[in-house]
Amino acid sequence: MNQERSVRQIAKGIPTSDGAGVKLTRVIGNQYVRNLDPFLMLDEFKSDDKADYMAGFPMHPHRGFETVTYMLKGAFRHGDNQGNTGYLAPGSIQWMTAGRGIVHEEMPNQEDGPVWGFQLWVNLPSMHKMTAPRYQDIRPEDVPEVALENGKVKVLVGNFQGVEGPVEDVVTDPLYLDFHLDDGATQKVEVPLGKTAFVYVYQGSARLAGTDLPERHLGILGEGDYIEVSSQSPDTRLLVVAGDPIEEPVVQYGPFVMNTVEEVQQAIVDFNEGRF
Repeated sequence: MNQERSVRQIAKGIPTSDGAGVKLTRVIGNQYVRNLDPFLMLDEFKSDDKADYMAGFPMHPHRGFETVTYMLKGAFRHGDNQGNTGYLAPGSIQWMTAGRGIVHEEMPNQEDGPVWGFQLWVNLPSMHKMTAPRYQDIRPEDVPEVALENGKVKVLVGNFQGVEGPVEDVVTDPLYLDFHLDDGATQKVEVPLGKTAFVYVYQGSARLAGTDLPERHLGILGEGDYIEVSSQSPDTRLLVVAGDPIEEPVVQYGPFVMNTVEEVQQAIVDFNEGRF
């Protein structure tokens, strides 16, 4: 098959806050885009004002899915109730599998200056929801960068032109690419058939399949096996993300994502009784 994916829906993120008051833009997981199986949420946090982020994300639980944090600027430190710690510097990734349960915090590791990054929530199939928690902490120097004719791409997860990203063994077989394209650059990207896929333009503007995507807009892609994206600004930066749909019921209550109401109720009981 050789079919270009269309842009079937365009959406803009909604300003909100989370954690202890961190200001962010919710791109997926809002009233306009509830979820894109297997993706439950995409947040962009971007500010030069420390008042927007210094309160951070104090200790909170997760069960039944995975969180992916990708930093562009600034630094956060991570810790959990099992004694695990991590450090997110500019260019680093953390793929955290919450599985059967984790209680963790994500707090700024700076007193001022810019913070810019993304957090993506990826669902887990029912057979993997109660797996043991684990982390993949990827340092900036371990993220491969591919030079393009008119730009570059960081391969965070998955494969781009034979280059493999550093995140491994994710059940939804995701693709997560960060493109920087010069003005007028056109780039073809293979996005395998059957995967749910989206593009998020976080700087500049782009054009896909005859559709314009302005800055900070999400393009939800139709079926096909590739996209062709053209930069419409001097420095266009965008995320291309895809993954295998799970096609199971999603019952979400805050940080618990299960398949049934009863499973969510059990998660609440287990958390309250200290079994995470």
